[in-house]
Amino acid sequence: MNIYAFGPVAAALDAASTVLQFLSSVLQPLAGGASAALAVVALTVLVRLVLIPVGVSQARAQRMRTRLAPRLAELQRRHRRDPQRLQRETMALYAAENASPLAGCLPLLLQAPVLSLVYGLFILPTINGHPNVLLTEWLLGAPLGTSFAAAVGAVVSGHPLQASAGLAVLPGSPDALPALVVTGVVLVLLAAVALVSRRVTLALAPTPEAAAAPGSRGSSAPQSSMSQPRGARSAGALPPAAPDLPAALAPGGSLQRALSWLPLMTVVIAAFVPLAAALYLLVTTTWTVAERALLHRLIR
Repeated sequence: MNIYAFGPVAAALDAASTVLQFLSSVLQPLAGGASAALAVVALTVLVRLVLIPVGVSQARAQRMRTRLAPRLAELQRRHRRDPQRLQRETMALYAAENASPLAGCLPLLLQAPVLSLVYGLFILPTINGHPNVLLTEWLLGAPLGTSFAAAVGAVVSGHPLQASAGLAVLPGSPDALPALVVTGVVLVLLAAVALVSRRVTLALAPTPEAAAAPGSRGSSAPQSSMSQPRGARSAGALPPAAPDLPAALAPGGSLQRALSWLPLMTVVIAAFVPLAAALYLLVTTTWTVAERALLHRLIR
């Protein structure tokens, strides 16, 4: 089922397309033939401005998780062998801190349909039964309806440039080389932003030192019975430390490092979608990285 063909969604897409065309006409005197591409940038920025509260909510949730990480790690060490006790103590900790383990999730779920709707503007050949005129526009000699993959195929084969969004033909029999250059530059910029995003993600993630509770025995070898006080040995006041998390799952472990490469998947996607969608991905990814870094400094 094509969700974009669903009545209310199609109507919302049609309205968003009208807004996009209006922005393009307003920018025409300033940008000339690049007005449609600039309208893509402007619409993306407007949408992200509206979604700033979502970013603030996620930043606060991340700050809360970082602050509670040492205490949660200590609870796991103490009650690992008693899952029910661990769950009770964890929820009690969240209640005492007036926090929630799901903080930031609801706003994130609310923003997903908005971003998906905007993304649809840049990939669909038809919107609510009529052609998507955006994909027939140009940017520096490259049609907004073609992709990097299509441009590479046209240059290698010598065949005419094809659209990547289901359009029957591209207007004006465009040359593949300008399209290859423009889409390639967008991909290079997107890859650079993705690498910066990875560095920001690793910088903001809890470190092994931050996740270790103060004075916990999980970060050092357990004390032997000979080095413990006599009363503690007799009363059993110092139980053996629970095993730590597997190294791969621990903060800063191999799983976290592997997941940090996920932003580069956006570059792969952008290589196969229309140039209009690649521009959108570039702008929204850049916004996300800058917003996360800024909010991390502002929210304490």
